[in-house]
Amino acid sequence: MGKSFMARTIPKPHKRQSLFKGLSESVKARQDEQDRMFLVSFKDMDRTQGQTFAEWESEELLSKALETLRDYCCAPLLDQAGSKFTIYGSFPPDEKTDFTKPKHIPEDAQWARIHVAGEPCIIGHVVRNVFYVVFLDKKHKFYKSELKHT
Repeated sequence: MGKSFMARTIPKPHKRQSLFKGLSESVKARQDEQDRMFLVSFKDMDRTQGQTFAEWESEELLSKALETLRDYCCAPLLDQAGSKFTIYGSFPPDEKTDFTKPKHIPEDAQWARIHVAGEPCIIGHVVRNVFYVVFLDKKHKFYKSELKHT
């Protein structure tokens, strides 16, 4: 009779082979590059402020938002800075925002936004190469600014 499933042993962590052991330098370099790519997480999403996915879907913004996020995931986060992706740093002062900082977000969070199309933005915070989505902001009310060229 063969070994049963229960008899199978799992190697202890210190005896497991490294994922990188035996890999060529070019493969290691590619893996390092992949580890810096822009990643997205929805774990910090605040459903009490801004809009819901359903609202964005009904206004045909959700697919645009997902396409935008997909495009950002093709390069390292820090290469993304520009007119559509901005890291603000701290949460905006009360007079500059219609939002309240959620209690589950760390005090030292680096807040950022991604413009989707015109006014609509995805608001979140950045940790290393991960953009944590927190709010969907259809009217750009997270960090209100003076209108330009009007």
